Amino acid sequence: MQIIKFISVLSFALTTACAFHGATKEAGSVTVRVIAFNDFHGNLQSPGDFLGVSSGGVDYLAGYVNRLKQEHPSHVVVSAGDLTGASPLLSGAFHDEGTIETINRLGLEFNAVGNHEFDDGRDELLRKQNGGCHPGGVIGQDTCLGSANTHPVPVPYPFEGAKFKYLSANVVVNATGKTLFPAYGIKSFFTDSGKKINIGFIGMTLKATPSITSPVSVDGLSFLDEVQTVNKLIPTLRALGVEAIVVLIHQGGQQGSTEPNAINDCSLQSGGVDSANALQPLRQIVQGLDNAVDLVVSGHTHKEYTCRLPNRSGRLIPVTQAGSYGRVLTSIDLSIDLATGDVIDSSFHNSLVDRSNSAITPDSTIKSIVDAYHAHISPIEDRVVATILGPVLNAELPARSPATGTTGELPAGDLIADAMLFATAKTVLGAAQIAFTNAGGVRSDFANKGISQTYPYQVAYGDSYKVQPFGNHLVTMNLTAQQLKDGLEMQFPGNACVTPSGINHQDRLRFLQPSNGFYFSWSETGANCHKIRDVRLTTYDSSGNVASIDTIVSNGIPVSMKTYRVTMNNYIAEGGDNMTAFQSGTARITGMKDINATLDYLAQFKTPNPNNNGYDPNAPSLHKPRIEKLQ
Repeated sequence: MQIIKFISVLSFALTTACAFHGATKEAGSVTVRVIAFNDFHGNLQSPGDFLGVSSGGVDYLAGYVNRLKQEHPSHVVVSAGDLTGASPLLSGAFHDEGTIETINRLGLEFNAVGNHEFDDGRDELLRKQNGGCHPGGVIGQDTCLGSANTHPVPVPYPFEGAKFKYLSANVVVNATGKTLFPAYGIKSFFTDSGKKINIGFIGMTLKATPSITSPVSVDGLSFLDEVQTVNKLIPTLRALGVEAIVVLIHQGGQQGSTEPNAINDCSLQSGGVDSANALQPLRQIVQGLDNAVDLVVSGHTHKEYTCRLPNRSGRLIPVTQAGSYGRVLTSIDLSIDLATGDVIDSSFHNSLVDRSNSAITPDSTIKSIVDAYHAHISPIEDRVVATILGPVLNAELPARSPATGTTGELPAGDLIADAMLFATAKTVLGAAQIAFTNAGGVRSDFANKGISQTYPYQVAYGDSYKVQPFGNHLVTMNLTAQQLKDGLEMQFPGNACVTPSGINHQDRLRFLQPSNGFYFSWSETGANCHKIRDVRLTTYDSSGNVASIDTIVSNGIPVSMKTYRVTMNNYIAEGGDNMTAFQSGTARITGMKDINATLDYLAQFKTPNPNNNGYDPNAPSLHKPRIEKLQ
């Protein structure tokens, strides 16, 4: 039996890790297992059922990782980004420190930086790598939870930082011209006779991060093209003796099939005809990669797939993604020629992280950390804030006949937009008439199990925080009819679409969720910059009767001469999601945090309440649908 050991090498830094043991033949090939996940988003506890199974939770995720390690001792654990950011309260309230601490103990080695890891700016991201206390503290206490003598969480004090390495080859600090984090890492395996096999891991951040992140969070950074960055690094890695190359990229795609896909599906066809949109934009990126790349582990789109896609030379290489929230785990076995160091074969499989699997032992150390954090936050997390009488889902409403598909309207988005209007309608608070929230800022349903939940459901603070975890502030501004129309046009991908308020750089559908009384219709077949057809604002009296109807856009033409007071979160107000039309809004007033606005709104529906039995998402007074899809 041969002994395999490893060391880890990082660009700009050399570090040595502990050795492990495995078996291989000295002549022939060695198989190395890559264990991968992505888009964990701080889900320390199970996020609920997935495919009918109670799944996820970092203790069980670690148990599955341990099983895969035991099956194949020559291994490496990697992530394709968004370990943190947009996290549930259990992690987010402590600046995701619990996620870093538990993932350290799970054994992660490399993580490609995702877009959400920039949510709180680069300084906070660097703190996650390096450790130390957060200067702002957490809810009700110091972020370090006391002192070295009273630290109640079973981890070192102060915050230890990530033991794994963040990688980001395409994020450059403008002031220095250097990458924010190392561009790549190398893991070297040694046989007992000294034969070395190198595997290189290139970390890639979503190129579009600046367009979907608050500008202040990425100030002073440039995000370079993924394909060009990878290909430029190939000669460097080969000069270091690396022939097996893995790209960890925070970008992904959607399957081509319109049916629900199994976690190992690779739907490149729709109705038997190759779909140009299948697994895009990742598919196009892979097609541009140098033939030296042997595996692409992807993220960002929260989908599950195991595929083989052609690279620039037409060679089919494995391309994988493990969904999100720690509910799925990918195992990729790479067979590497000992003589050349090249990958000569591969196999891969996605597995559901099933909490009912008796063959898996959850990690008790990790569970104790999660339990300790939960003990600190549960009095806040479990506080009931409202009663809902039916599902308030983060899922689009179906379009009415004759159109097909969905409208873009989310019931959870409707509630949040109504809360924003509720918080800013008074003159002293902004005199808002309309409110929008972005669909990407709506992260979950308002109930743990969504549509399968038993109703009435007591919504807890933790439920609300899970829906709105970003902590944005409300901004109320003046917008003209033309600016409103331009902003709504920027919901749609718009190549060569120029509005009076700016160029539409939208890369995909990003629907705004409107408040009660605001309505817009859009045409799926409309030309770029001409998809919005009718926009109107209806006001109601205290009895719920129509008081006035204000036509803002008619048949695609702005017709109102009025200026409207519109509320949105600061992310959209600053041009996030490429909504640049709103940057020109005037007479701005910045108000409370969005989550506080939602809590204030929901307080009306906390039972027992003599005036209300709970929030009914189907109440006629909510005037749905607010978005109508036309042919």
